[in-house]
Amino acid sequence: MSTLRFYAVKKTLNRKPVHIEETQRRSEIFGSNVFNEATMRQFLTKEAFNSVMAAVETGAKIDRSVADHISTGMKEWSISKGATHYSHWFQPLTGSTAEKHDAFFETIGNGLAIEKFGGTQLVQQEPDASSFPNGGIRNTFEARGYTAWDPTSPAFIYGTTLCIPTVFVSYTGEALDYKTPLLRALYAMDTAAVAVCKYFDKNVKKVNTSLGWEQEYFLIDSALAASRPDIVQTGRTLLGHSAAKGQQLDDHYFGSIPARALAYMMDLEVECMLLGIPVKTRHNEVAPNQFELAPIFDEANLAVDHNSLLMDVMHKVAERHNFKVLFHEKPFAGVNGSGKHNNWSLSTDTGINLLGPGKTPMSNLQFLTFFINTIKAVNDNEELLRAAIASASNDHRLGANEAPPAIMSVFIGEQLTRVLNELENVTNGKLSPEEKTELKLNVVGKIPDVLLDNTDRNRTSPFAFTGNKFEFRAVGSTANCANPMTVLNTIVAKQLCDFKAEVDKLIKKKEMKKDDAIFNVLRDYIKKSKNILFEGNGYGQAWEKEAAKRGLSNHRTTPEALKVKVSEKSIKIFEEMGVMNKIESEARYEIEMEEYILRIQIEGRVLGDIARNHIVPVAVQYQNRLIKNVKGLKEIYGKDFKKFAQEQLNLIEDISGHISSINSDVTRMTDERRTANLIEDFEIRANDYCFKVKPLFDSIRYHCDKLELLVDDELWPMTKYRELLFTC
Repeated sequence: MSTLRFYAVKKTLNRKPVHIEETQRRSEIFGSNVFNEATMRQFLTKEAFNSVMAAVETGAKIDRSVADHISTGMKEWSISKGATHYSHWFQPLTGSTAEKHDAFFETIGNGLAIEKFGGTQLVQQEPDASSFPNGGIRNTFEARGYTAWDPTSPAFIYGTTLCIPTVFVSYTGEALDYKTPLLRALYAMDTAAVAVCKYFDKNVKKVNTSLGWEQEYFLIDSALAASRPDIVQTGRTLLGHSAAKGQQLDDHYFGSIPARALAYMMDLEVECMLLGIPVKTRHNEVAPNQFELAPIFDEANLAVDHNSLLMDVMHKVAERHNFKVLFHEKPFAGVNGSGKHNNWSLSTDTGINLLGPGKTPMSNLQFLTFFINTIKAVNDNEELLRAAIASASNDHRLGANEAPPAIMSVFIGEQLTRVLNELENVTNGKLSPEEKTELKLNVVGKIPDVLLDNTDRNRTSPFAFTGNKFEFRAVGSTANCANPMTVLNTIVAKQLCDFKAEVDKLIKKKEMKKDDAIFNVLRDYIKKSKNILFEGNGYGQAWEKEAAKRGLSNHRTTPEALKVKVSEKSIKIFEEMGVMNKIESEARYEIEMEEYILRIQIEGRVLGDIARNHIVPVAVQYQNRLIKNVKGLKEIYGKDFKKFAQEQLNLIEDISGHISSINSDVTRMTDERRTANLIEDFEIRANDYCFKVKPLFDSIRYHCDKLELLVDDELWPMTKYRELLFTC
């Protein structure tokens, strides 16, 4: 292994940046490989084009006869672009994307063949679904699953394959993917938000949810990554002593992008432009070899598809540049981990950002309505929001020094806090003309001035208002954005429905004017949501104690966090909003718990293998050298040899202690894992893995890392942090 390590380092040092020549403007190639509106106008009949656009804009169904025309246009376009196959591209509950390629090629007899792609192949396919996670929804022998075309997300060509974004459901109709619940949640949000918007503008017919994600990642040379069994099999380092220099000097953050990394980014961005992914920002992140890219905001469903596609493309482009992309939330101990901030907002078909203050008191009252309802939704469902970002890998990040804590809270800033305090004192009942004038002119009317140049400065908040949007920062870098977006849109949609019901009740039963009723309900919401608002530092025991006083949850581990997904309250919300039924909610809970177990199980096996088969043998080998040296000194100096060999003797003793601890801890970990594997109840099994197996990782790592400092560098088999993080 040491030979492999030094070979990998040497190979990395000889790498040169791949030359990337950009000959066209980004705007000229943007969406070239996407079956977008411009392409549809060229390749579809007027009837087919109008049918697709109606499906996109209003959710209208596409007639099967029209689907044949659409499929013909798609086929002709994709073949003209070099495509030979088509695939229903979907996002099963594995956390990655899935695709099965079928050729356009069909035989017609007599040795003849044609290119064929009909409406049936476009609209629906029946892949073998037996090996995808299903959470007990169906038996393995009932393998049928259906992929159905989602026209709201345009088809695209990648390589030589026409990829058609689809939903994935079981043959009994339950969702087996991330996209289906997301689409339902977005529909619920649209319906609820439009109803509330009617208070302020009768012309609003549609509300779109927008999402802007920020993807953080590490770039490691492929040879160095391949020399580490833990990176290859788990996506992170399970051991490794911190390098003397990490991120202490903050010299990597926003620094000059290394040449090889920049070439990779340029190549990646060209691919993104072709696929219609509107990437805009690139920069160095805090940790060495850590980077970030971010796009222009998209409609949420399309943004989720773009992020899932991007992660696939990033891996493929990395191969051309001899890189390995690490999306794991905490691939290296002692330096920053990676997140995927989800910037979320709502906008109307009349062009208004509902989370952006306007120029008039009425538009600002609309802003406050959606702003306060969002806070109330988070306050009432903070545990469910925490569950939406729970995973084995994100557990490493939440609560670490660079990341939000596992406690959900909302940061809105000092100025908006003052505005809410003013609104909290609104008269209970009908407002006097003077009070209403004061509110509209001096409180609500001045919100744009209040927010001017007031940007969010609290980087510890998991859910922060940042001027015209909310930023959900606790989302992990490996996550599919659909999960947190489904939950967030569902709970806000539910809250908006409740808000409208309360306002209408005051208008009808107490004969209040609309503005009076809105102010009264918002005042009550502010009072009920104060516990979730927090302006201070999210780190440390002080906030944890304060959060406990406020009744906020602090679920540090995935098994703890996920339980709320199957609570009576959560299931009721999802069912009421038409997002998931009880069977789907329970299935997802089981799938996510099983995934947690399997990831910890894999990491335990890999760590045990590395510790016993790589670290201990090298430590023994070095110890034997020391013993030989001590024997030689004894031959020379006789009974006085200890005076000259004391350091070697101390080293021998230290190494023996660490070897003994490693072996006993690995044995104990293996025994705990075997015991856990015999438990049939997946909840109890997950808890055993969390609280009995996983804690031993730290102890094993501690002793392995100590040996790294003691054993001769030339013998050490594992590529070190200083090589992984500073050789690029």
